[in-house]
Amino acid sequence: MFSHIHPDNYDQQLEDKKSSIEQLFSTFKLPNFEVFTSEPLNYRYRAEFRVWHDGDDLYYIMFNSTTKQKYRVDDFPVASILINQGMKALLGHIRENTILRQRLFQVDFLSTKSGELLISMLYHKQLDEEWQEAVKVLKQQLSVIAPVDIIGRARKQKVITDKDYLMESLNVGDNTFIYQQVENSFTQPNTGVNEKMLLWAQQATKNSGGDLIELYCGNGNFSIALAQNFTRVLGTEISKTSVRSAQVNIAANSIENINIVRMSSEDFSQAMNGERTFRRLEGFDLTAYNYDTVLVDPPRAGLDPDSVELVSRFEKIIYISCNPQTLHDNLVHLVKTHKIESFALFDQFPYTNHVETGVILTRL
Repeated sequence: MFSHIHPDNYDQQLEDKKSSIEQLFSTFKLPNFEVFTSEPLNYRYRAEFRVWHDGDDLYYIMFNSTTKQKYRVDDFPVASILINQGMKALLGHIRENTILRQRLFQVDFLSTKSGELLISMLYHKQLDEEWQEAVKVLKQQLSVIAPVDIIGRARKQKVITDKDYLMESLNVGDNTFIYQQVENSFTQPNTGVNEKMLLWAQQATKNSGGDLIELYCGNGNFSIALAQNFTRVLGTEISKTSVRSAQVNIAANSIENINIVRMSSEDFSQAMNGERTFRRLEGFDLTAYNYDTVLVDPPRAGLDPDSVELVSRFEKIIYISCNPQTLHDNLVHLVKTHKIESFALFDQFPYTNHVETGVILTRL
């Protein structure tokens, strides 16, 4: 199944992506854009697998995205070395353990460059005290590989053996930033390429001054790295879990010029326009911000029309996109007021059709 995932194929698959992007955006007369490569193997720091039970045996499976057929996965070359080690060790310890293997249907792995591993085990049964005692032993057994935390999930149940997050260290230029990554919440899967994205955005906004507004800020991934280039940063994010992580990350990195508010971009637009007041904005004077630069990293659906109108008011727009087609559609409107200064391709997902891009636009 993984025959196409091989270092020998890497350069060609990247060239194909570059050609596809050039063709899609050809009407915009792009400047020569930068291409940021990935490690050809072991680049993915997140992975999830279904578990297939076959008599006394069990193993991981995945599904072919086209045919929907299942296939067995004994190793996963795109995942980090630590995830591959954890995959094998976990099955080795639970194969003969009825309590831990029974009704287990999925396992999720999250790892860090700094060497931590978080394993989520999902069950079609309630997790009783016997399971909780067994998983404590499993945690000790797996901890010979790396610092490991295990989470058990069942219907309306979440059991944490110690903690449900990891602490990652990312190197961005001369800086090292610390990020809390919480189980079951969004993090960039390709950590090496994420570091390149952060450095690209940091260099593109160097000496910007003024204030940065970031929509869809997540756990502060960009906010933390870019704060040094701005007087103040105001981030908006709808997920409670991500907002809490962002607050942890701001404190962990001793950054004092970032504020995060939990609200959607649509609500923020209404607040900026004075159309509505929000209790969660008490203490914030939105009129005091210099709306010079905005950063958006929207979901695959891209920016809705109201958000496009909102970002078009800023002097500089930094647009990070995981879907070239919706980026293209948004740019059709944004180039009416802004010029594309820089365009970058980040190979966040090698050997797939998915492409991450970054665009810098400045007002005409």
